[in-house]
Amino acid sequence: MLLKSSSLLLEAYALRPQALWIWGAILSGVAIGGLKARFLFTKSCRKNLARIAALKRPQIWQFFRPGFFLFLALMITLGATLSNMAHHNYPFLCAVAALDLTIATALLGSSYIFWREQAFSA
Repeated sequence: MLLKSSSLLLEAYALRPQALWIWGAILSGVAIGGLKARFLFTKSCRKNLARIAALKRPQIWQFFRPGFFLFLALMITLGATLSNMAHHNYPFLCAVAALDLTIATALLGSSYIFWREQAFSA
């Protein structure tokens, strides 16, 4: 997501190197992503860890609920569609890059829950 948002921002910069929207996209993406990590994603991570810990014999496909995979497929499709639609449209490029940065920052920021709880150790 960071690479994708970077490429969108580079394309926006190529269209209008003097415009400041790029910096607004970066700052808003990181700030909103940090808030999402703190207040939304960390709660979700804790719930997921508790649910996995309650499984008698956890299997790899049980790490996420079935609805999550449908939601993930929809998110990937929507992200790819928005990125394709944004080409050659400066404001749209900045908006989609900010959205991608928001999600990337929230995911990275909330991942500390898994590391702190040593969720990956056997």
